[in-house]
Amino acid sequence: MSSQNISRRDFLRLMGIGSAALALNACFPESISSAPAAVTAIPASSSGATPDVEIALRAIEGEVQIFQGEATRVWRYQGEVMSGPEDALIAIPNTYLGPIFNVKTGQVIRVHFTNELLEPSIVHWHGLHVPVEADGHPRLVIETGETYVYDFTVADRAGTFWYHPHPHGRTGVQAYAGLAGLFIIHDENELGLGLPAGDYDLPIVLQDRNFDENNQLVYGGNGMMDQMMGFLGNQILINGQAEFSLPVETRPYRLRLLNGSNSRIYKLAWEDGTPITVLGTDGGLLEKPVTRDYITLAPAQRIELWVDFSKDEVGSEKNLVSLPFAAYGGVITYPIFTAKVEKAVSVSAPLPEKLSSITWHREDDAVNQSSPRSIVMQMAGMMQWTLNGRTFEMESVDKDEIVKLGDLEVWEFENKLGGMGMGMMSEGLPHPMHVHGLQYQVIERKVDSSGRDAWETLKDGFIDEGWHDTVLVMPGERVKILLKFEDFTGLYLYHCHNLEHEDMGMMRNYRVDA
Repeated sequence: MSSQNISRRDFLRLMGIGSAALALNACFPESISSAPAAVTAIPASSSGATPDVEIALRAIEGEVQIFQGEATRVWRYQGEVMSGPEDALIAIPNTYLGPIFNVKTGQVIRVHFTNELLEPSIVHWHGLHVPVEADGHPRLVIETGETYVYDFTVADRAGTFWYHPHPHGRTGVQAYAGLAGLFIIHDENELGLGLPAGDYDLPIVLQDRNFDENNQLVYGGNGMMDQMMGFLGNQILINGQAEFSLPVETRPYRLRLLNGSNSRIYKLAWEDGTPITVLGTDGGLLEKPVTRDYITLAPAQRIELWVDFSKDEVGSEKNLVSLPFAAYGGVITYPIFTAKVEKAVSVSAPLPEKLSSITWHREDDAVNQSSPRSIVMQMAGMMQWTLNGRTFEMESVDKDEIVKLGDLEVWEFENKLGGMGMGMMSEGLPHPMHVHGLQYQVIERKVDSSGRDAWETLKDGFIDEGWHDTVLVMPGERVKILLKFEDFTGLYLYHCHNLEHEDMGMMRNYRVDA
């Protein structure tokens, strides 16, 4: 089936989305228009450093025009630069997405986050290496009208990161309602490469959503099945917009893609077969560009692409699609967006042969090199996704979840086949595993013969080069990562970034001790 011939009805049917659903408005508390304005300051740290950038960030209720007719009710982040460069926040027009943080390595950041929703929330700075007080653990949630102050120094290299809510049991619905935004870091190395910048360095946030006949967001509808499997929407939005098209010139572009969907995995390819050129992953630029026929992008993962339209004719189009694969949500080819060449220009902007220098960890230096820390993902008990047979407890840390500051460790994620469940769940589902507070290396993948068929349909799109904070683990697969616990002690999280799985408890604490 061609991606250009898929009707909305076909897409709905083939994605396995039922007709019964719950309007998201039913999940929203009553309007906050009359909520009290009192604010309680809750400092996140006592560093005392003068910030280079100080920002006021609010979580609010609002409306946005996504389709013709009635505006869509959403939750969104709204920001304002209090001090520092004016471009420290960049708004994406015509969207519910939060403003883009635009900062540099080494800057001291202070964010005053005020929760104006009528339920608790907190902000997680996804992928950033920050003190535990600034990480957005759900035990730190704040109530309506309260403010939480984040203080941290930007310690990460140049890259594409993001921020989103993290209240336990409500992360999925809050993110789905619109609470998300990009966090982009620059450094001297990156700025010196001559990569496309400004209007030619573009955010591309992929999300799937359902809407009712009144243009309102719909979440769920399949009851416990949505929790077990993860939520899939029938409408692909790019930067919060439907039927998105990208006007381009005949020159190179840098595209920063975030999979901001709750559960959907994308197998991204150019419809005409043009190879995809990758510049960076979750944790920033690669050492050198790599090419793939397609890219596998799991929830929460980011990828930076070099796309050169120099040889394309004005009036031509280039279609990005998601290809079929043998796992949940991958049954058909469907369109993502169209790039339309509208203007001819002459720009000399060659692709750099070298992008960055990376000092890699060595597996032989790991304190547990011979006995990796094992984390098994499996359905158990009363239809519950678990990590080593456990689910989330707010303050709970088991002995095998305590690590030592300064240690380099090997962790092995095992997505175990079988266990309790029904249908596809009994065979396992892919799990995008996220570790808070740091970036890690992916050092090994192995898959059981029983899980190999699904794995084969996505494996060539894994970009294991570079730094990562989220890795997709396929059914029957074991993935080893190498991670070092530096600078900060305290309670952090590791969890599946299928947000429905996370909300039902597929999340655990790990603690870094001095």
